[in-house]
Amino acid sequence: MFTRMFGKPKQETNALATLDKLNETLEMLEKKENVLQKKAAVEVEKAKEFTRAKNKRAAIQCLKRKRLYEQQIEQLGNFQLRIHDQMILLEGAKATTETVDALRTGAAAMKAMQKATNIDDVDKTMDEINEQTENMKQIQEALATPIGAAADFDEDELEAELEELEGAELEEQLLQPTIAAPAAPVQVQAGRVPARPKRTKEEEELAALQAEMAL
Repeated sequence: MFTRMFGKPKQETNALATLDKLNETLEMLEKKENVLQKKAAVEVEKAKEFTRAKNKRAAIQCLKRKRLYEQQIEQLGNFQLRIHDQMILLEGAKATTETVDALRTGAAAMKAMQKATNIDDVDKTMDEINEQTENMKQIQEALATPIGAAADFDEDELEAELEELEGAELEEQLLQPTIAAPAAPVQVQAGRVPARPKRTKEEEELAALQAEMAL
């Protein structure tokens, strides 16, 4: 395990160093290819000049050198293609190695957690929790049960007595007399005598009788 842990950075360093080396080689080949392309273009221009000067032999020599440059350019292109392939393979292998290493680390962590907590311990813990819950339920039920004189009371009798009290209260409210609201005072305007109420026939006869007796 420790060998793998200490060897992993070295492997990553080697992979990165190899990729850097391949990149440097690829850049070098691209530069050489550009130089050869320029040389081939120069030979073409020379061949044109010799052709205009009617120097056929010199023009052919220029074309031959151009062909040689083109062969080298093609060879450099093949080298670049192989380097690209190598870089792709190396990057893929690096990604695969990192993935496998991550999976291996995850599997080791999972194994360690499973070793620390097995199924027997889980079952035992759940049994203890269920037992404690049941004990607490029994304790709460015991505390809620009435004891002493309160345990002898009949719930039905208490409810019947409560209904009688409620009925008596309602009957008492219905028998109470209705209190009339006080009459509003009559407002009389200043300087005006309120009109006397009109006497009934019996009141007029009584007043006449009292007048005669007074005489």
